[in-house]
Amino acid sequence: MKVHSWKLARAAALTSLVLGAASVYAQTITPAKVAFLMPDQSSTRYEQHDRPGFVAEMKKLCAACEVIYQNADGDASRQQQQFNSAIAQGAKAIVLDPVDSTAAASLVKAAQAKGIKVIAYDRPIPAAKADFYVSFNNEGIGKAIADSLVAHLKAKGVSPKDVGLLQINGSPTDAAAGLIKKGIHSSLDNSGYKILAEYDTPDWVPAKAQQWAAGQISRFGKKIVGVVAANDGTGGGAIAAFKAAGVNPVPPVSGNDATIAALQLIIAGDQYNTISKPSEIVAAAAAQVAVKLLAGETPKAEMMLYDTPSQLFTPAVVTAENLKAEIIDKMVSGKPIQTAAELCVDRYADGCKKLGITK
Repeated sequence: MKVHSWKLARAAALTSLVLGAASVYAQTITPAKVAFLMPDQSSTRYEQHDRPGFVAEMKKLCAACEVIYQNADGDASRQQQQFNSAIAQGAKAIVLDPVDSTAAASLVKAAQAKGIKVIAYDRPIPAAKADFYVSFNNEGIGKAIADSLVAHLKAKGVSPKDVGLLQINGSPTDAAAGLIKKGIHSSLDNSGYKILAEYDTPDWVPAKAQQWAAGQISRFGKKIVGVVAANDGTGGGAIAAFKAAGVNPVPPVSGNDATIAALQLIIAGDQYNTISKPSEIVAAAAAQVAVKLLAGETPKAEMMLYDTPSQLFTPAVVTAENLKAEIIDKMVSGKPIQTAAELCVDRYADGCKKLGITK
């Protein structure tokens, strides 16, 4: 699978290289409405990063264009209503991060029948050929977080004999979760560590992951030497379950999304890793694709995924060892991914000092 690897300092140049000089196309399109429909609020990324990143890029590329933003809050029926509403409001392009990847296929076909461009975002839509797909490399993310955690266990000399790992996947209705799951298995199945139990978390809800993890802690106890969780919410749920059970220290737990809460858990030593994938990068790429499609052009794709022209970005694994370099020191759109002032508050201040992070 060919993917596009990026450095944050060169992110703007990269998206221009991949998608072309979209600002040129902005001059050739009639001001249009573009919908940006996100799936849920169980992760803070959509409100804090994806939406602002998309709106900012659209404003640069097509100041006269209007962005219609909606979040389905994990409800596929609500997302269908929001999708139909965007069509009724005259949207000429729709960027869709589906709650239910299977159900979204009918939405794609309905919009395309009306001449509306549909860009699959973050999560693919396997059963329908969208006009374009922009995302991070989800399968690569799954493999990366699992590889990182396994390498850590081996470096610590944790024998795989009579012990194993828990695997907490994302929502079974999310095709991206399926790709992350596939990536995790590609690592763990050959790691030497047994998967003690595995769970697909409905709607990515952290409380459901926590409840399941609590049951596994009661069942396996000290045999659990690590947890590969597909995102920070499910990983945080597992950590909460260990703490509630009085387990100290918490075994290494993975994550994905680099939320503030997860970064603070890494600082505190409660979470082992996460994935830094500044969503502003893919949001900007989606905006560039939308503008190019509205101008009647064909965005450049580096690969086909589910029969859809696609552009995937490969992000970075973050642990305590590189958190400062990857999160504090690297810049996106002229500012750090997160600041020390945001992370190093209250009980996390001492942990920040140990990692050389100062306000």
